[in-house]
Amino acid sequence: MMNHRRPDLLAAGAALVTVLLWASAFVSIRSAGDVYSPGALALGRLLSGVIALSALCLVRREGPPPRAAWPGIGISGLLWFGVYMVVLNWGEQQVDAGTAALVVNIGPILIALLGSRLLGDAMPPRLLAGMAVSFAGAVTVGLSMSGGGGSSVLGVVLCLLAAVAYAGGVVAQKPALGAASALQVTTYGCLVGAVVCLPFAGQLVHQVADAPVSATLNMVYLGVFPTALAFTTWAYALARTTASRMGATTYAVPALVVLMSWVALGEVPGLFTLAGGVLCLAGVAVSRSRAAAAVAPRPAKVTDSV
Repeated sequence: MMNHRRPDLLAAGAALVTVLLWASAFVSIRSAGDVYSPGALALGRLLSGVIALSALCLVRREGPPPRAAWPGIGISGLLWFGVYMVVLNWGEQQVDAGTAALVVNIGPILIALLGSRLLGDAMPPRLLAGMAVSFAGAVTVGLSMSGGGGSSVLGVVLCLLAAVAYAGGVVAQKPALGAASALQVTTYGCLVGAVVCLPFAGQLVHQVADAPVSATLNMVYLGVFPTALAFTTWAYALARTTASRMGATTYAVPALVVLMSWVALGEVPGLFTLAGGVLCLAGVAVSRSRAAAAVAPRPAKVTDSV
């Protein structure tokens, strides 16, 4: 019985690692974003990720992905690793954290809609109910964190674009994982994103010379852990479930950000914020329950490499 459930447990563990590291990224972005411009920060993060992933590929002797995986890798690299990271960094400079969280968190809903339409993902009632509860929690967290006068039309549009790029990248990545390993898909997607961000190389070189060490270390941390490691564990888990369920899992991120900000930054959340975080986690629990998972199709081919 335990051996039968082992793949599901490993996938759940990989998803947990992903949301923990993505939540930690918000704390690091807050520091590095005060020094680095959006494009330079994205490029520095991606280059750090490419170096870490390339080293891991060498250790595991992973070669390039097969040709069948490249369309999905190219699209996800362009949208998720490239466009998403730049516009989200830019958007968070234009709006307060609460507004950014509100707008970006339509991403999982878009993933569910696109996954159902393009990938044939099932939409069981528990998944829909869990997403509704989590979205209500994200709205609650966002409203509780929003500050007066902190939003702009440009910032909201940028965060909306980030959500669309995120959803498109996830849905494009899913088919690629049927032909290539999670490590291959992540490494080459990150490389595509870095190439897309090369126009910001001049800014990065100029800013890294003047940046404090702490900001640069935060940028490197973003590349090694929330990018290289977390995107690989995400791809590992995504290969073993539907895009819709994985998208719903990311609703745990706002709740974890609240807790991490409390511990690391001493930002004590109010009752409204805590209530929203609890709703986010409750919705994720419902969306990933056994009844919702029972209808999730298994991929035709899954590699074991992480």
